[in-house]
Amino acid sequence: TGMLGSDVLLCFIFYSTLLILKMYIIAIFTGQVRLRKKAFANPEDADRHGGVQFCRTDPYVERCRRAHVNDMENILPFLFLGAVYSMTGPSYAVARLHFLVFFLGRVLHSIAYLLALKAPTRSFAYVIAQVPCVSMAIQILMEVASFA
Repeated sequence: TGMLGSDVLLCFIFYSTLLILKMYIIAIFTGQVRLRKKAFANPEDADRHGGVQFCRTDPYVERCRRAHVNDMENILPFLFLGAVYSMTGPSYAVARLHFLVFFLGRVLHSIAYLLALKAPTRSFAYVIAQVPCVSMAIQILMEVASFA
């Protein structure tokens, strides 16, 4: 761990890696749902699995895809913000809380999306996960504003 840096950075790496694994799991799950529902995005895939008539959309496949796209839209900014925030010298406890809250919010968001949980569960999870991102962004800007 010596080459990786501070405890804050190591904590960030831990939660970031878990988030990336979660994204892979949703991608694999989406592929499995495509196979089970026989709803393929590309004619060559449909042809391989029973015929071009299976090149079609399915509401649950689309739900899985939206969950995956939403992860990409939200986890990518977190990866940047968390990495830069880690370099600003925050306290370990505060940084860990930021990373943990984001992680838990994104896990709850994915569960709410994939299981179609009653509103406003998904929106609540989204907002909860955005709070640490906004906090990190503000702290980063305060740290670098004098150099702008």
